[in-house]
Amino acid sequence: MIIIAAQKAFITRNLKYVQVNEYLNRELTLAGQGAIEIHKTPMGHRVIIHAVRLGMVIGRRGRNIRKITETLEHKYGLETPQLEVRDLDEPRLNARVMAGRLISQIQKGFHFRRAGYALVRRIMSANARGCEIQIKGKLTSQRARTEVFREGFVAKCGEPAEVYVDEAVLEVTLKQGVIGVHVKIMQPDAVLPDYAELIPDVFGSPDEESEDALEPVDEAKVEVDEVEPTEEKDVVAVPETVAEDNIADESLLKKEDLEEEE
Repeated sequence: MIIIAAQKAFITRNLKYVQVNEYLNRELTLAGQGAIEIHKTPMGHRVIIHAVRLGMVIGRRGRNIRKITETLEHKYGLETPQLEVRDLDEPRLNARVMAGRLISQIQKGFHFRRAGYALVRRIMSANARGCEIQIKGKLTSQRARTEVFREGFVAKCGEPAEVYVDEAVLEVTLKQGVIGVHVKIMQPDAVLPDYAELIPDVFGSPDEESEDALEPVDEAKVEVDEVEPTEEKDVVAVPETVAEDNIADESLLKKEDLEEEE
């Protein structure tokens, strides 16, 4: 029973957060709302709104922000909600903001293909790894179809798609019917699993002598001294002691020959 009660509490809390997100998305569509964060603190609930037009979120003399605070407290049951408004660092890398701009251009009468290509160029100019825009509905005829605009690389599955891809889906109702826009943006800091970086000098740089030895030798700059061959035979130096012994032996032989003749 305790487990069922805990599960019911988690489901109720998450359902409340989803309803709050939907309400803020409806109220802050024109303000360029990009993301909403809801944190539970000991003092109550802290709601952080990231938007492009901060003045429209706050309203004249804070009228709009007070209205949102009262609605979150009384209608959705948030305990003492504290609203904080922050500016987006790079709106061109936020899928919800870009989808809202595309919706507003379609409502103003711009051609969907021209608006789609312009949005792709704007997203890629912010150094995004890739983007994909899908526009679905009755675009030019009574039959619904899908137009897709792509550039770069966008992960479709796995952890990179969950971590590095920001996506948003918005709808707009026109005379011909409902038009849906689905925007996916691959962030510039995305690191794919197959990415490999080569690290130079892993084992240290070699010594200067070895570097000089490994340098290629330019044969044109090397001067070779030509040596003329000599016909002289090699002369072996005889030690003085050996020469004196040979002379003594010759003198003894001469004396023996003279005695034999006598």
